[in-house]
Amino acid sequence: MKISIIGSGYVGLVTGVCLAEKGHSIICVDADHEKVANINQGVPPIFEQGLKELLKKNIYVNLQATADLRQAVIDTEVSLITVGTPFDGEQIDLAQIKEVSHQIGEALRDKKSYHLVVVKSTIVPGTTDDVVVPILEKTARKKAGPDFGVGMNPEFLREGVAVEDFMTPDRIVLGAIDPKSLDWMEKIYQGFENVDKVRTNNRTAEMIKYTANSLLATMISFSNEIANLRAELLNFASLIELELDFSEEDVEFADRTAFQQLINRITQVIKKLIDSFALGNVLKNGIPVAIVGEPNVGKSTLLNALLN
Repeated sequence: MKISIIGSGYVGLVTGVCLAEKGHSIICVDADHEKVANINQGVPPIFEQGLKELLKKNIYVNLQATADLRQAVIDTEVSLITVGTPFDGEQIDLAQIKEVSHQIGEALRDKKSYHLVVVKSTIVPGTTDDVVVPILEKTARKKAGPDFGVGMNPEFLREGVAVEDFMTPDRIVLGAIDPKSLDWMEKIYQGFENVDKVRTNNRTAEMIKYTANSLLATMISFSNEIANLRAELLNFASLIELELDFSEEDVEFADRTAFQQLINRITQVIKKLIDSFALGNVLKNGIPVAIVGEPNVGKSTLLNALLN
């Protein structure tokens, strides 16, 4: 397929180069003329393992870069929006999404053939249908669905191994407004055999991306809490070993105070874990260990699962 990638940053360039490697004809679009020139010379503006080699292999074969968004849309069948959506701590900035949607719509106004617009940028659920589609329809003076397709295709790329993640995904999520848009999106990934392809609507596709990000953050936080708990429990065990030969009267007041602070900290961590995972189980080596609500589980089971 002939595909234009709007935005040649981290996601856009990796997507463009990898799709070119799969045999698609790619036009990478960016407003930065220096970046465009570098890409056309085979010099990627970012470092990703394997990216430079694939870019040099495909440049002017299946891939080229330009700053002319309008012509790129007219010359292709599909446009992927991959511009940035920076987060300021409270909300994401949709300025670039709105701007390129407006420019794509203007190009579609003069285009007679069917065209598919797909959002790959990370956006809040509902943005594609509630923000992108109205802008496209207003500027193109056409109706989404009968006149052009709209979809949402989130990315799941890890920095440093993005090329590998793109070329060997564990799933591909395709969201769209109608079956025709979904069918066209499937054509983009027809070269990815034996990969699960999830067909859904735009809101669900957007939510899958946010859910995946949230789950990753939760897993990292949980792992950190477990590591902290393990460290403190090991310190606790060491303290007990040191105090085995002493009576309580022999322990200095300062030591008893530190001991009580340690107990309070452990109690807070355990309470946090219980509050967060009270409805589920901790999995340790494939064995579910109930945190609450399982009277038949030995008292030391959770401790052993955490320490071993």
